[in-house]
Order: sequence, then structure tokens, then C-alpha cells
Amino acid sequence: MPVAEVDLVSRSGSGAPLTRLPFPPISRSHILHCSFHFWHPLYRSTTPKARLIPLSPSFLAYLRADGIVLPSSTPPSPSLDIDDDSGIFTSSSTSDTDDEETPDPSLDWPDIHASIINTITELDGSVVPKLNWSAPKDATWIAATNSMECRTPNDIYLLLKSSDFITHDLEQAFDGCFEEAEDTLPLQSSSLSFQQQESTNSRDHSIPYYLVLRKTIPALITSLEFRCFVRRRRLLCICQRDLNHYAFLPSLLSTLKSLIQDFFEQKLQSTFPDENFVFDVYVPQVNERGRVWLIDINPWAQKTDPLLFSWLEVLTMPEPASQGQAQPDVNHGVMRLSLGTQDNTSSTTESDEETESDGSGDSEAEIGEGGPEFRIVKRDDPEAYTFNTPQFSAHKLPKDVVDVGVDGEAGLREFMGRWRDIVSRQDREEAEDD
Repeated sequence: MPVAEVDLVSRSGSGAPLTRLPFPPISRSHILHCSFHFWHPLYRSTTPKARLIPLSPSFLAYLRADGIVLPSSTPPSPSLDIDDDSGIFTSSSTSDTDDEETPDPSLDWPDIHASIINTITELDGSVVPKLNWSAPKDATWIAATNSMECRTPNDIYLLLKSSDFITHDLEQAFDGCFEEAEDTLPLQSSSLSFQQQESTNSRDHSIPYYLVLRKTIPALITSLEFRCFVRRRRLLCICQRDLNHYAFLPSLLSTLKSLIQDFFEQKLQSTFPDENFVFDVYVPQVNERGRVWLIDINPWAQKTDPLLFSWLEVLTMPEPASQGQAQPDVNHGVMRLSLGTQDNTSSTTESDEETESDGSGDSEAEIGEGGPEFRIVKRDDPEAYTFNTPQFSAHKLPKDVVDVGVDGEAGLREFMGRWRDIVSRQDREEAEDD
């Protein structure tokens, strides 16, 4: 998910400010390694059930095209009430001024349309879509279920066409990457045909796009989804993905940390081709035999949301001590923004007792002693009260409007002045045409 850029950050006690976050150079091969089609064959047994459908140039052109035209063979869900001014049409929609019906877009990619229908049936009638890197989480407001759960092909097309995250995958996947020699790009899955591999490794670095359809996880517990940061093949830190406070999580942190650490060391540490990356996991049952599911692998790049951390923290954080080894100095001249308490010396038992006694401690919300730091939302953290700002709300407005809100009153005046100039110019042009 794209996050806001940082213009200026500085080291505490250093006279030289940083003009950008100290990321190592990001290669195209690293971005491709984080594509679902690349890593899924490596870790298929640890991921929820999913199917990949290769996408043709005609389908990609459909996703890139303006407007939303849905095939008529699979009408939208009856509960979805779309008026004439919504800009969403099916190929059977007609207008008083149109002599012909809107062409069915799926006629240009019938094999893909049929594969989607068959895959939905195979996965028990309910799927969650995504492309190579991103899921259309920012477009759930347009879905009848207000979620990413899809039961028909048109549910999928509507989400994909309405999502800024999907547009990012299509148009900006390699933003900020340096050029690489052709022979350094990652090899593709052996399931690709020779022609597809040739196209993928061509000089224009074309991306083999896939539609990923995952079987919907019934009763998904979002509080047990976590984001994990790996630097130099060491699990550096872990945090919640769902930015809400859950009172039961502090008592589970020790077990969760052990499960995720073991999963990383057994499955990912020596097998993923890059030494720096971010991965997401889901732990539905928290006990000694609990299973960890790999949900996604994300680039070690600013476009990946660090959630409860800042990227400056992650990039400058000392490597975690091994179990039983003393924790190194956490300052190192770097200002660290912390959502948890600074006292990591108290034991789990003491933390639980404090929480039970006054209900305000939650001192386990940041665990760093022995292994990766584990951060969750505390009861008194601002992240626990996000109901006033819906998630992805910025993606529901034009970028210019969002920028104006950041710039304050001065930006609003400038924006209104430009808007008046545009309207005046259009009025003059229309008058001249008359």
C-alpha cells in the first residue's frame, strides 16, 4: 500500500539531516520476487488455498480503461443498487440516446471470464481477489458486501476497476527501482509457457500479470493478522495489521512471537531470495501447536506500510538479541518513535498483574527482549480510536483535494483560485464556440 513520503528526517545528536529515508537501492528483481506468482509456488503448503489466472493484454486494457462496464452474462448482485449517474454499466444497459447496446467487454477475453467462473465454483462460491502485489482493499466501499468477498465475476471486476491499489500495480510497480541487466531478473514459474517467459524477460521488462483468487477464510479474525519485517535475514520486528486495540492480545504475545519466529526460521529465512523483505501472517489458533499461514510478501520499500512502526525506526533499529542474550543499546544516537512503554525489563507475569490491577498498563504492548520487537495497539494509543477516520478514506477523493487538506488554509485558497481560473477559462471557450 502506498504511504506518504517523508521529506526530512534527522538523526538525534547528528548535525547532518537526512534528506530521504536510508533505504538500500531497490531492484526490479526484488519487486518481482514479492509478486504472488513468484513466491506462491515456493510456499504453497503454508498459504491459504488460491488459484492464479494469467491475464491477457486485452484484459489489462480493460482494467486500465476509463469507466466501468460489466459483462451482462453475470449480472451484479441484486443487493447492489446502482443508479443511472453512477458511471457503472452492464453491457445490457441501454440509453434513450444510444442506438446500440454497450458491447460486452468479456468478449475480448472469454477464456479469462470462463476461468473466473470455474474458479469461484471450485473455491466453494466465495473468493477474495488481488493482482500480483495488491488487493483492492480501498474499493470495498463500492461493493454490496462492503468487503472484498466476491461471489460473481462482476463482483471482482467492480473491485478491480475501482481500486487505486490495482492501478498502482498496473502503472507504478517499478517506481523508484534502478535498472538491471536482463539476465539478473528472476526466473519465472515453471508453469509459464516458453512464450510467456520470453515476453516476461524481454527488454521492456513486461510483467506477467495474474489475477489471484483466494478462497474466502470464514470467520477471519483480523486481530490475529501480523506484519513482520526482515532485515539481513533476521526477523527484526512484528506488529498488528488491524489497528484496533484488543484486550486479549497482550496475554498471547509470548506464544505468538514464538510461533512466528519458528515459522520464519523454518520456512522463509533461507529460502526467500532477498535478505530484506516484509511478510504478513495469520495465526488463527494461538497455542503451542498453532499453525501460521503466510498471507503475503511485500517489498522492502517505502510503498509498504510500516503500520505501528515508522520506516526510520525499522531501518535504524538494532538487530534483535538472540534468546538469552542481552539486548543491545536501543538508542545508538537514533531518535525512535515508540508506541509502547520504554521499560522492557518487566516480566510477562508482572505485565499481566499490572494490567489486571489498574487496566491502564498494557506494558506488553511492545516486547523487544530476546528476539524481534513485537508491537500491538495499546488501550491509550491514538490508533485504537480510528473510527473517526475510515481506513483508505484518502483514496475516495481526488489527490488534489487530499493535498489541499494537508496544506491547510493557504492551500485551500490557492486551490480555489486555480479552480475559479479553470471554470472562467471553460466559460470563455464555450462562449467563443457559441
